[in-house]
Amino acid sequence: VPQHVWRINLDTPEEAHQNLSFGTADRWWEQTDLTKLILASNKLQCLSEDVKLLPALTVLDVHDNQLTSLPSALGQLENLQKLDVSHNKLKSIPEELLQLSHLKSLLLHHNELSHLPDGFGQLVNLEELDLSNNHLTDIPTSFALLINLVRLNLACNQLKNLPADISAMKSLRQLDCTKNYLETVPSKLATMASLEQLYLRKNKLRSLPDFPSCKLLKELHAGENQIEILNAENLKHLNSLSVLELRDNKIKSVPDEITLLQKLERLDLANNDISRLPYTLGNLPQLKFLALEGNPLRTIRRDLLQKGTQELLKYLRSKIQDDVTSPNEEPPVTAMTLPSESRINMHAITSLKLLEYSEKQAAVIPDDVFNAVRSNPVATVNFSKNQLKEVPPRIVELKDSVCDVNLGFNKISSISLELCMLHKLTHLDIRNNFLTSLPEEMEALTRLQTINLSFNRFKVFPSVLYRILALETILLSNNQVGSVDPLQLKKMENLGTLDLQNNDLLQVPPELGNCETLRTLLLEGNPFRTPRAAVLAKGTAAVLEYLRSRIP
Repeated sequence: VPQHVWRINLDTPEEAHQNLSFGTADRWWEQTDLTKLILASNKLQCLSEDVKLLPALTVLDVHDNQLTSLPSALGQLENLQKLDVSHNKLKSIPEELLQLSHLKSLLLHHNELSHLPDGFGQLVNLEELDLSNNHLTDIPTSFALLINLVRLNLACNQLKNLPADISAMKSLRQLDCTKNYLETVPSKLATMASLEQLYLRKNKLRSLPDFPSCKLLKELHAGENQIEILNAENLKHLNSLSVLELRDNKIKSVPDEITLLQKLERLDLANNDISRLPYTLGNLPQLKFLALEGNPLRTIRRDLLQKGTQELLKYLRSKIQDDVTSPNEEPPVTAMTLPSESRINMHAITSLKLLEYSEKQAAVIPDDVFNAVRSNPVATVNFSKNQLKEVPPRIVELKDSVCDVNLGFNKISSISLELCMLHKLTHLDIRNNFLTSLPEEMEALTRLQTINLSFNRFKVFPSVLYRILALETILLSNNQVGSVDPLQLKKMENLGTLDLQNNDLLQVPPELGNCETLRTLLLEGNPFRTPRAAVLAKGTAAVLEYLRSRIP
C-alpha cells in the first residue's frame, strides 16, 4: 500500500503548496478524516502497522489479497464497524482485534484459520460473523456473549460439535453449519427464539433435534445427513416453517403431524427410503414445491412424480377422499346426470374444485366442460397437453373463484383479454406454447405470484411483468430473451425466483446484483461471458455479490 494512503489524514495536499485562491470546495484544511478504505482484490501480502494513522475508519475492506497475518495496530481503529478480510491466507487473528468494540460486521471466510482467540465474545456489538471455509475444529465458548449477532456462518469447517452456549445468542436469525462433521446438535439450540434459518446440510447427523421454542424458524435445511427417523416431536412446534429440506437422508416414513406445518411452502424429501406418505400432505394450504423422487414409494406411480407438485398434491387429496368413501367408485349415473356429464369428472369439480380437461389433444374445450361447472366455485383449471390455439374464451366465467390455471403444452400464440380478467389468479402455467409477447392488460392480475413461460418464443422480457408486483416466481427459461431491466426488477419486492436459463442474454447488467430479494437466479445456458460458469456454480448469493462488485 503506498505510504501516502496511510498518511492521507496527515499530509497537506499538493494544492496547498501552490499560491491559489480556494473556492469552498477546495478548502483542504476543512477536509474530514478518511472513513472508508477499500483495498480489495490486490496482491497485498501484509498490511502496515501504519493503519493506526487512520483512526476514523469505519470500513476496512482488504478481501481477496494474499495476507498471511494482520497488524496488531488494527486494534486501535476504535471506530471500525465493518472489517472484511475474507479470501486471504490468514492462519490466525491478533488478540488486539478483540478491542474493536464497535465492530458490527466481521468477514473472515475463505482463510486458513484453525482456531480463534478465546476472548472472541468481547466483540459484543457484532451483528454479522462469517467464518465459513476455514479449518476450525472448535468454537470458543465465549461466543455465547455475542448477544447482538444476527447472522453466523460456520459452513465448510471441521467442527465436530457446537457448544451448547451458543444458544445464548438471543438475536441470532441465521445459523449456517453446512458441511462440517456434526453428529449431534445441542438440544439447547432449540431455545433460540429468534432463529429463522438453520442450515445443517452435509454433516453426519442421525436425528433432528426437537425445536420447542423456535417459533420463528422459517427454513430448516438438513439434507445430505444420515437422518433415519422423523419424529412428530421434531416438527410439531415449527408453526412458521416454510422450507423443510431433508433430501439425501435415510428417512423411512413421514409422520402425519407434518400437516401441522400449515405455512410449509417447500418440502424436499428426495432420495430417502420413504415407502408411503400421509395423504393429508395434500391438504397443506401453502405447499408449492414437493420433491419425492428417489424414494421407494409404493403408492405413487413414477410418472405422477414427474408431473410436478400441483398434480401430486391433487392426487394425494383425491386419495383422502377415497379413504373416506369407498375406493375407486365412480359417482353413480342417475336420471339427474346429463349424458354429457358422465365423461366430465363431477367429483373433481364439486369436492376438489378442479376443472380438468387435459391430454385430450382437443383443439377447443367443449362447452359441456364449462356447462358442468354450474354454480360450483372452481379454484383450479387444467387444460394442459391439448392442441389449443387460443385461451378458451369461456374461462372468464370462472373469474370469481379460479386461482390456478394450467394451459401448458398447447399451441397458444397470444394471451386473450379474458385471461386478464381472472382477478384472483395466483398461479399461471403457459409453458411450451408459441407466445412471443404478453398483453399490457395482464397488469390487472394483481395477485399473480407464479408465472411459467418456459419454452415459448419471447425475444424480450415481457414488460408487463415488471408491473405485477405480487410476482414471486418468474420462469422464462428456454426462450430467446436478450435483456432484462434490473432497475424495474428491483422494484419487484416479492420476487424470489427468476429463471432465465437457455436464453440469448449477451450480458448480465451488474445492477441486477441490487435485487436482494432474489433467492434463486438461474442464468446458465446464455451466451454472456461474465459472470463465468465458476461464479454461476456457486449459487445465487455469490452471483449477486459478484454483480454488485461490478457496478461502476
